[in-house]
Amino acid sequence: MTVVDDKFFHARVTKRADFAPDLWMIRVEPGGEFKFVPGQYATLGVEIGGKRTERPYSIASAPFETEVEFFFELVPEGALTPSIYKLQPGDEMLMRKVAKGRFTLDTESGRKNHLLVSTVTGVAPFVSYVRELHREWKGGRFDGGHKLYLLNGASRPWEFGYVDELRQFAQAAPWFIYVPTVSRPWDHADWPGEIGRADDVLRKYADQWGLDATNTTAYLCGHPDMIANSKAILKRRGFVDRTGVKEEIYWVPGK
Repeated sequence: MTVVDDKFFHARVTKRADFAPDLWMIRVEPGGEFKFVPGQYATLGVEIGGKRTERPYSIASAPFETEVEFFFELVPEGALTPSIYKLQPGDEMLMRKVAKGRFTLDTESGRKNHLLVSTVTGVAPFVSYVRELHREWKGGRFDGGHKLYLLNGASRPWEFGYVDELRQFAQAAPWFIYVPTVSRPWDHADWPGEIGRADDVLRKYADQWGLDATNTTAYLCGHPDMIANSKAILKRRGFVDRTGVKEEIYWVPGK
């Protein structure tokens, strides 16, 4: 396929799934070789009236997949998501050829536990982690020695775009535990799961799972308020910024 210049692909949308009026997933065919590590992001863009607008978005797919997947939340006054929201299968958008980011799984520190805390679309890089590790595990290339514990927060149940997939992974893989938690349960009396914001239940589950600064790396992804609150909780538990806590902030308006 043609490229805008040597830094960009014309990526083509191959699939779209809408989870709510303001939440959706798309898969794209990059239009060339696109290498990344789980936890990294791609820079997407559109050109309108000769002006190019770009933003980074975490990748939800795993590197072995031929298409690249993204999970979006519509920001009505945002610079880019209203344009991406209009895209349907067959449409194209710009995508930088090089993935970036350091929000990758810590396999160097010696800590074998990984506490993943997300809000809504912040689950995307964790989906990438789990898809990749599950494939490695099934292929005998990962022994399950690293354990992942995912707290996935949302206001309402339909904001969990990957809840079914993640529950299936949790049932299949002894090294993965998944807890979705809803912060507005009064609207959803039939919700059977955990209640409260992700940072509200963080202490409870860290204690329950035996996670502390000596054996765990924490990863915080999503709303800046959740990240700030979770960092404060983890700091009191002895976690050290940057070495023991990784963060990926999504600047979205509060719910």
